[in-house]
Amino acid sequence: MPALHIEDLSEKEKLKMEVEQLRKEVKLQRQQVSKCSEEIKNYIEERSGDDPLVKGIPEDKNPFKEKGSCVIS
Repeated sequence: MPALHIEDLSEKEKLKMEVEQLRKEVKLQRQQVSKCSEEIKNYIEERSGDDPLVKGIPEDKNPFKEKGSCVIS
């Protein structure tokens, strides 16, 4: 699908697109930020023990660990 350039549209076409977008948005189910943020916080805290960015990777399981060192003599 080719990209639309908004400057190439007539005022009527722009308004029609805006109305279509607003119709889509009004159908979305909305939730309170306070409730969603609490759920996200709980989700993160429950899984933080398994997160290698928080916990770290054991040396024996680290696939990026250097295999050896380079010695220049």
